[in-house]
Amino acid sequence: MKLIGATAIEDKLQDGVAQTIEQLTKAEIKIWVLTGDKQETAENIGYSCNLLREEMNEVFFVAANSPEEVRQELRDARLKMLPDTEEDKFLIPETILGDTPKVVEDENVNGDYGLVINGHSLAFALESNMELEFLRTACMCRTVICCRVTPLQKAQVVELVKKYKKAVTLAIGDGANDVSMIKAAHIGVGISGQEGMQAVLSSDFSFAQFRFLQRLLLVHGRWSYLRMCKFLRYFFYKNFTFTFVHFWYAFFCGFSAQTVYDEGFITLYNLVYTALPVLGMSLFDQDVNAGWSLEYPQLYVPGQLSQYFSKRAFVMCALHSWYSSLVLFFVPYAATYDTARDDGKDGADYQSFALITQTCLTVTVCVQLGLDLSYWTVVNHLFVWGSLGMFFILTFTMYTDGLFQLRPSSFAFIGTARNCLNQPNVWLTVALTAILCVLPVAAYRFFYSQISPTINDKVQYRPAPRPRRTRLTRRSTRRSGYAFSHAHGYGDLVTSGRFLRRHAPARSMGLISTGRSPGFKPTGRSAGYSPVGREQNPKQKVEPTSLQMFRAVKDTSF
Repeated sequence: MKLIGATAIEDKLQDGVAQTIEQLTKAEIKIWVLTGDKQETAENIGYSCNLLREEMNEVFFVAANSPEEVRQELRDARLKMLPDTEEDKFLIPETILGDTPKVVEDENVNGDYGLVINGHSLAFALESNMELEFLRTACMCRTVICCRVTPLQKAQVVELVKKYKKAVTLAIGDGANDVSMIKAAHIGVGISGQEGMQAVLSSDFSFAQFRFLQRLLLVHGRWSYLRMCKFLRYFFYKNFTFTFVHFWYAFFCGFSAQTVYDEGFITLYNLVYTALPVLGMSLFDQDVNAGWSLEYPQLYVPGQLSQYFSKRAFVMCALHSWYSSLVLFFVPYAATYDTARDDGKDGADYQSFALITQTCLTVTVCVQLGLDLSYWTVVNHLFVWGSLGMFFILTFTMYTDGLFQLRPSSFAFIGTARNCLNQPNVWLTVALTAILCVLPVAAYRFFYSQISPTINDKVQYRPAPRPRRTRLTRRSTRRSGYAFSHAHGYGDLVTSGRFLRRHAPARSMGLISTGRSPGFKPTGRSAGYSPVGREQNPKQKVEPTSLQMFRAVKDTSF
């Protein structure tokens, strides 16, 4: 048989992959590459998308054929990164709902390191007696590349991280071999590319370009997490404040279980008066705009550290509710104690006190919501002011004579709103109560932002950046974005650029087979070059290619 020709398939990186990975790295997001390509191809892709860099301290290669050799290589890599590391003090117990799982503690190392492990070695590393050794070494590295892995091994790596790390995992893939990995992760993202729709159908999110992951995480993902945390904190605050007032009232009603509010107000408090404002905050709130979110990826870090909602945040919310309930009960109590209305009648009755207290509560929680909101929209204005307006409309409606005549037992506060809310001292009491409730929070936030401002405080009050068109520029590097097979070829000659500047040939010019041209030293991977100082193929000698065997001879007489 005579060879006529050959075809090749190129696996080119999408536009913006390197820039996206660089932004995610600045956001302290750990990126692991699980691929079925061979080691040379995976390593080249790692350099192309800035996962592996020339300035790294060292890149460790694990390519052993026995469990003992794999364990030894992992330990050697860990000792190089952290020489004074201990063997057994990397697991910390953590109690979660009565269970005590082991969690691999993060260990800080000086420098940037990378780890490249092939599928044969990964099979030994994922065994039960070695999985913690592998996970510990991999977590010390800035970049982890698992090459020549099977779809099952991809899912096993994700399960290993979920089991022993306090982290949320996100798996992204574009083919059917990534389905098991996508399903094993907490969040699955599928890319609708050239390899079918299997990954998209099995994922939680899907898009067409890898670079869209940057906006999904750094903009919409961070906004969604921030809104949810604000929603939880405010929801606990308004309900704890509502409930704690009954605790103080119990000392004055003889612990008779009498409610301090009207029954209608208790029914409509969470249903009408405070439902829409918190819903608008959880849907539309933004601390900074999308431009600054992409400009400063470090804004993503506080969410990873659970600074927006944690046990401490919950305790602070409970203490704030306790203080607010104290103010909401005793300030109206002191304001109405032994007082008289304009007509000379006594104003310290139970129904008037209940109406003043629930009015102060509704106004206070709406003012507190206004302080928590960072991004006011038309919908937020409509929800907040509409809820306050609905409170007064329904209050005057339920306390009328007509409803009392229909259901005397259900609408017993007849005429209370008309007789109480027309007094100036009542509105002064409402204003004083709202100010005293929100004043500590406003003062704390102001002084904290001045003394120890967070990155959100530094970015939040900057003007919006001008929208600019993103230019996808490629860096000047010897490594391309193509995943070619790394066989010996013309790579050294092409990357040297010497053949691109050929002088005009003389008539007496000839090609003489005298080896390499003087001064030409190939440094590509086909010549055994490695950026970490390790030979790529130590057992295989580098031989010159067919085109490198010739050099041009110039005739000086031309």
